Amino acid sequence: MPARFDAILPAPFGRVGVRADAAGIREIAYLPPDTPVKASADALVCRLAAQLEAYYADPDAPFDLPLALAGTGFRQRVWEAIRAVPRGATTTYGTIARQLDSMPRAVGQACGDNPLPLVIPCHRVVSQQGLGGFAHHSSGYLLDVKHWLLRHEGVLLL
Repeated sequence: MPARFDAILPAPFGRVGVRADAAGIREIAYLPPDTPVKASADALVCRLAAQLEAYYADPDAPFDLPLALAGTGFRQRVWEAIRAVPRGATTTYGTIARQLDSMPRAVGQACGDNPLPLVIPCHRVVSQQGLGGFAHHSSGYLLDVKHWLLRHEGVLLL
């Protein structure tokens, strides 16, 4: 899997794989901490790396990058709803589903398929019963990442 990324960047919770092209950032993926780092000289990837470092230092640091976001109209609406959740807050799959006249499971699928986590902060979406899953996982290092991100943003864990 690491070969598909243009860069693999260090993060306080592990690694972040990045794919980008002339259209913008295409993918950000959470990778296990033992994934080897892979540098990139690409200007856009370097901008993303700098903005990620700023976010790790200050959760209020903004992301201002061209994004090459591909997805159905429904997924685009879910991702836009996620982007509206402010730092330090959470929302539920059910709340977004009601906003979009949909079902929580469909929102969860779109959330789990988010190609640009951190920029589209899907870690801020939780279940009514607690933390919920993360990137289609209910255990393992990805839930550790979700915990780290929520704590970093000042959210008291459920």
